[in-house]
Amino acid sequence: MATAASPSSRRLVIASLNRAKVRELTELLGALPYVVVALADVPGATLPEETADSYEGNALLKARAVAARDGDVVLADDSGLEVDALGGAPGVRSARFGGPGLDDAGRTALLLEQLRGVPQERRTARFRCVIAIAGGTGHARTVEGVVEGVIADAPRGEGGFGYDPVFVHPPSGRTFGELSEVEKSRVSHRALAALRARALLVG
Repeated sequence: MATAASPSSRRLVIASLNRAKVRELTELLGALPYVVVALADVPGATLPEETADSYEGNALLKARAVAARDGDVVLADDSGLEVDALGGAPGVRSARFGGPGLDDAGRTALLLEQLRGVPQERRTARFRCVIAIAGGTGHARTVEGVVEGVIADAPRGEGGFGYDPVFVHPPSGRTFGELSEVEKSRVSHRALAALRARALLVG
């Protein structure tokens, strides 16, 4: 976890209960003039239900709820996979695609099933990430990162999480699951959004 630049630094809470996402965001943000705290490490911590119909709405919902409760500066994100052949689905429902009974592997399998028979040229997709930063007063700002790609016919690679093993990054010809953490940190949607969020936090 990133540490503070000085003992008097304010807290920055990463408002996510997904430890893989928290770890990735913390590494992408780098050293900050804050004590970085993962909401996932706070016993009994909860987040509001993601009821908005946009990434920005869900990110703001989470950031403002945690900031209002604790008075800290809070960073929250919402991200998803948009597949053109599926009309932009799963989109904001990416983490809930197929219902609550599915894990990452199950959601990925369902996605591939829905794309069965779709030719490669029509399997275009993008990962989109919106990060919201809110303070205890409710004031908030958002930034966005987007990366274009193609959905593979089958999972490849053991890295990343979520839909990473089926998202092919065209410049490298590999899926996000095949990229190293360092490689992914240079090109991912979350990396691009985190770079812009960092500018807000240190600016």
